[in-house]
This record gives sequence, C-alpha cells and structure tokens, in this order.
Amino acid sequence: MNRVIPFSTHPRAIGVQVFGNAVDHGDAARRMTAYLSELGLVELVATEAWHDDDGPVSGFRLADAAAEAWTPDHDTTRLADALAARFPDAARNLEREIVLAMLAAPVSFRYPSLDEFVSAVRIKLNIVHAASRTELAFDTEHAERPEDYWTYDESRGFTILPGKSLIEGLIKATQPEASGKRYSFSCYRATEYVTLLGIAQELVVSNPALLAQLQHHWEQRAIMSGLFHDVFLREYGSMEDPLPPRFYVPGDRLWFRNPDERSSNVEGFEGSWIFYLGGGMFNNFWNHQRPFSLTAKCVEIYHWRDGVYTDAEGVLRVDETRVEPRVRASMADPAEIDRILTQMVRLREPRGVYIDGGCIDTTRECVRWVRPGTTDLVLPAL
Repeated sequence: MNRVIPFSTHPRAIGVQVFGNAVDHGDAARRMTAYLSELGLVELVATEAWHDDDGPVSGFRLADAAAEAWTPDHDTTRLADALAARFPDAARNLEREIVLAMLAAPVSFRYPSLDEFVSAVRIKLNIVHAASRTELAFDTEHAERPEDYWTYDESRGFTILPGKSLIEGLIKATQPEASGKRYSFSCYRATEYVTLLGIAQELVVSNPALLAQLQHHWEQRAIMSGLFHDVFLREYGSMEDPLPPRFYVPGDRLWFRNPDERSSNVEGFEGSWIFYLGGGMFNNFWNHQRPFSLTAKCVEIYHWRDGVYTDAEGVLRVDETRVEPRVRASMADPAEIDRILTQMVRLREPRGVYIDGGCIDTTRECVRWVRPGTTDLVLPAL
C-alpha cells in the first residue's frame, strides 16, 4: 500500500471506492493504509486514484496475485480458512473476511467517506453476530412478539412500546438466549429485524440522531417488506450482470430460490431469505446452532419437493417430516450430493420460469450509508 499499483481491469467496476468532492486522495489512502495495516492486510491491496462525475475517487482492491490466491474466480467461501492459517489469533478474522470480500468484489462498493466504509464493515459484523444468535418458530400465518416490548395494530404492524428500547426489543424478539422463547416469524420478516438491529447498533456509535428517528418511527409504524428494502438496503448485481455463484460478503442478505415449481407454490417455501455468516456458512433461523453450508442449504431446498401434499382444505403444503429423512440420506451419499449440486448451484431463472435454473440468486443486499451528512437512509413520513 506504500506504492500505487494500477488495477488490471477497469477501476470503476471493482473493489471499495471512496468518492466525492470532499475526498482527499492522500488522506483517504493514508487512513485506509492505517486500517489495513492494523488488520495485517496492507500488503494484499492495490490502490488507484482518479476523477469521475462524483469528483475525486480513491479506489482499493485486492492486488492480482492476492485475488488469485485468496478469492479465485471471486469465490469468497474459503477466505476464513486462509485467514485462520495466516492469523492464529482469530479475534478479528471475521472483520478481515468482510474487508477482503469487499476488496475482491467484481462490483464497486462506493462510499462518500472512509467513515462510511468503516460503518458498513461494523454493520456487517453486527448483522453476522445477530443472525448467528437468531432462532424463531416458523409460521407464515401467525406472528408474535414479546408483549413487554411490542404491540400490534393491523394498520401499523408491530410497533415498539413508548419508552422501550428498539434495540432491546429487537434482541428479545429474535434471540431466545435473551428472551427464553422462540417467537413466530417468517424468514423474510426475520431478516428485516436482524438488519434493523445491525443498523441501530451502529447508529449508537456513529449517528445517534438517526437512531432517535428510527426509535420514534417504530413507536408509530413499522417499515416492512418492499418499503423496508427501498429504505434500508442497496441491491448489487443483476439478472443481466449476475454476481459469481460463490461470491458472498459476511453480513449481506441474500435469497436462495426454490427452483421446483410445485413446491414453490407453498407459502413460505418460495425460497429462503438468509444471511451469509462467513466461513462458507449461512444462518439457520430455525436452529441457530446448526448453520447451513452451501451444500446443506441446496440439498434442503432441493428436497422440499418431496414433502408437498394437499391438505383436507385443498391447500398445498410441505410436510417437513418427509423432507428431513430425504435430506439426511442425500447428505450421506457423495454421488447424490454431486447430482443435486450440479442442478442447484446454478443461477436462478427469472420470476415465473422453471426450466433448468438453480437456487443461486444473481444479487445480494447490503445496508445504505448511515453517517451524519452522507447518509442516504431516509425514513418515510409518518
């Protein structure tokens, strides 16, 4: 990092970029160098400076040799093993994994200040920690929250009781170790709570005024579903320019599609919304002590088709007691695993298409900017 190493491909399409008229190239490079040195990663990183429509830009990415060794073909699922071999003191290895995955990105993570980048890393850390502790009771038809923190109104959703901490309420609703109970959620709503918790915990440090706005808003009205995505998240990758199938950044939200048309018509089995935890593992909302590998997640989704039945009311459902033995049998058979993965570890097809696509989405989702003066997280009017 003490010298400028030109990028071998177009610098506007890769890695971490700090931009804007207020950016000082020298200061951004010095501060990033200090941060990467603290993590022991500085020798792996290339940097370059240029101007674009947003003003000066300082760009950072894994140097070519480091990218080939650490993330071949943008595969970030083996980063944790490589870091464990290099840094026996693993206290900050998750942070290192997040930073390296972002520096290895085939798209641009752009921030209007280096402080925004640091906040983004901390939010991802918060989300991983929260997701790895979250365990719920699966229920697509009913929902419940701790009554000493939450109340429900059909027009406003679940809102936090006045005077109760939003952060504490989110933890109690999602983490049985804090509440002693598993509450009913869909996996999609659970990802909203974990994301919101990760943001709120960072705002305590970096933007208390925005945290106060969040607290006030959730006392009046919940932000949910498509609106939650639009307000809090930034989606990267696309159907036209998909992300590599094994590129994941710890703390990012993603979707595994169910590529089987019949079982995907069962509510709650259209796919699976989860977080990447790092180390090749994805969180398990129904048993937090048993996170999924990519293989295990793909095999589970594949076998949902084996549990489909029509109940007495004519409603299509999935009997998971039929699914579980099929999953166990497949996971014990290497040849069957290979057969299933050949089908499942493909990019998903467009909505409504079920021909030969897999379960891997073309996009991932990360949190918007949150720092005072640069945040683009704008709460809707109440």
